[in-house]
Amino acid sequence: MYISAYRCMWIIVLFDLPVDTDNARRQYTRFRKGLLEDGFSMMQYSVYYRHCASPENLQVHIERVHYTLPPDGEVRVMQFTDKQFSMMKVFQGKRRTRTETPPAQLEMF
Repeated sequence: MYISAYRCMWIIVLFDLPVDTDNARRQYTRFRKGLLEDGFSMMQYSVYYRHCASPENLQVHIERVHYTLPPDGEVRVMQFTDKQFSMMKVFQGKRRTRTETPPAQLEMF
């Protein structure tokens, strides 16, 4: 099945959640594990990203993030088209690591 590039989207979730108590750490862990179970990958600490096949699919994942929000802290969700995501600039220090590569096509699970 071909999916046109203009409809493919990326979602990035950025969060700052407290971890000062045992309960807060559990909520942080639950939120982070929820992102991983929903197909997100870690870009940096507290920054996770996911490819979505369509704007409708992106909306489903935004709703899942909203549903799992902990009571404290802050969560931001950003969305990008494939083209916008591919124009992201990544700068690294002297010790270089490989940057993640976007999928070449829709991956079926």
